Amino acid sequence: MARAATPAIAALVADGAAHEILRYQHDPRADSFGDEAVAELAAAHGLAPEQIFKTLILAVPHGLAVAVLPVPSKLSLKAAASALGVSKAAMADRAAAERSTGYVLGGISPLGQRKPLPTVIDSSALKWDRVLCSAGKRGWDVALAPADLVRLTVGVTGDIRAA
Repeated sequence: MARAATPAIAALVADGAAHEILRYQHDPRADSFGDEAVAELAAAHGLAPEQIFKTLILAVPHGLAVAVLPVPSKLSLKAAASALGVSKAAMADRAAAERSTGYVLGGISPLGQRKPLPTVIDSSALKWDRVLCSAGKRGWDVALAPADLVRLTVGVTGDIRAA
């Protein structure tokens, strides 16, 4: 059997979770993809931009955590901290995020991380039949059922978007 392209994909395959790998054009000068690329990816696959989720690594008391929310949205650190049951949250240092997850910034997946972290997924994911998140490599996303994303990350859901 061929080795999976990323730990995120390997985790999906090992679990047997239904998924689809989607590729998009990544600008190597950017740490993430912009609004235009999100709109193009969404249109190419018949999705709303709000179905495409980003993965952010947070510094919380006693370590790191993960927040997963729609790309067009901004994160409420206060809401994320509350959903995770901690007193505060801040954006993690790039080096710490990469070291902990095993992924490079712009390709951090909530799945298959080197060290499992507490995870909160924005509750808006639950209104879709499928959502996209990073497949663990810049320019690669994976489409999967939101329930599988929550289950495989052992995550909680909450409204973590800034108002």
